[in-house]
Amino acid sequence: MLGKKSKFAEEAHKGNFIGADFDVKDLTDQLSEDWKDFIPIYLESHPEKTKISAGLASSMLWRIAKGMNIGDMVLCPNGEGGYLVGEITGNYEYHAGQILPHRRSVRWDTRTILKSEMSESLRNSAGSIATLTDVSKYSEEIEKIISGGSSGLLFSTDETIESASEFALETHLEDFLVKNWKSTEIGKDFDIYEEEGEMVGKQYPSDTGPIDILALSKDKKTILVIELKRGRASDVVVGQIQRYMGYVKEELAEEYQSVKGIIIAFEDDLRIQRALSVVNNIEFYTYKIHFKLEKKKII
Repeated sequence: MLGKKSKFAEEAHKGNFIGADFDVKDLTDQLSEDWKDFIPIYLESHPEKTKISAGLASSMLWRIAKGMNIGDMVLCPNGEGGYLVGEITGNYEYHAGQILPHRRSVRWDTRTILKSEMSESLRNSAGSIATLTDVSKYSEEIEKIISGGSSGLLFSTDETIESASEFALETHLEDFLVKNWKSTEIGKDFDIYEEEGEMVGKQYPSDTGPIDILALSKDKKTILVIELKRGRASDVVVGQIQRYMGYVKEELAEEYQSVKGIIIAFEDDLRIQRALSVVNNIEFYTYKIHFKLEKKKII
């Protein structure tokens, strides 16, 4: 995202760069191999921020400055309903006093991708308000669009998926949960994490992958990690949420905060129930879909 609501997209396009502005100093001599090393650097400039806020900003800034390699491809919203396509061509540069000072040079493609060309899942992921979102799992679809072919992809190519039908439902479940959060049982006690009034708790980055939803209790004392099963094998999703919770506990939680987990799946699962029977800080939810046609009289 080239500035809030893509307001710098045109200038970045003309100047052949992508960049970010997290209000921190030149990082040229501080490009560690581990993005978590950026957290104290960010907190030095923003001592008022929480560890969760600092972790999010540090992850995104590190990915832009160090984590992306020359030759990697980026999609950038152009603010007009489409996406610019660029290839990273240079290493990190700091441009003091300019917009988006933490920069990487890019070579822009002549092709602009339209939202209408994307699958719904890709549109949802690429439409995140976050500065940076990883859409690598859609690389095959994106390459087909760029080359002029239709994607034809309905489901992810993740090899761990057990059921395509479950995956399709649970891909939409994340968006449904976010849009209807306040109406859910979970939403009574927790809020999806926000930063400066914008929701950033969806697909929150961690050192083992993005967390589906990161939420904070209304009294600020409990951090909640929500993981959707997405048709995966049960032992995979239990291990995954435990890794995410470990990350949150070690890297994000303050001393007074506890960490809780929730797994949401389409149907009851004995293997999940067995695995969770020996832990006391992870709950298991299923969801129901109700669809009804109602015939109306014609007067």
